[in-house]
Amino acid sequence: MESVVFIFSLIDCCALIFLSVYFIITLSDLECDYINARSCCSKLNKWVVPEVIGHAVVTVLMLISLHWFIFLLNLPIATWNIYRFIMVPSGNMGVFDPTEIHNRGQLKSHMKEAMIKLGFHLLCFFMYLYSIRQQSIS
Repeated sequence: MESVVFIFSLIDCCALIFLSVYFIITLSDLECDYINARSCCSKLNKWVVPEVIGHAVVTVLMLISLHWFIFLLNLPIATWNIYRFIMVPSGNMGVFDPTEIHNRGQLKSHMKEAMIKLGFHLLCFFMYLYSIRQQSIS
């Protein structure tokens, strides 16, 4: 059962790594003016809910399977994703809003957040890989 938990987490983590890279590429395209703000934000907002669900599922899965360290490691990022999704101001298109993305350095902060998430998911990827290896040795 433990191996199944970590294999699922590893697959989910691969998807989240892909999403982080996609966010970085799309935001850098906006930064270089290859795409307009509306198109960028609509592309990114499509993937916010799957990202929140994917990360929340892994966090809950680690809680249920009693892997406390990994649960506590995932909890702040999952909480931040949920908070960011819930606190979207009314009238905005979503987490990424084309009218505000160039204001107050939001583009830079979104890019920094995507980079931090990419680093976090890479760390988790290798932790899950190591955990699968430990389960197969036991």
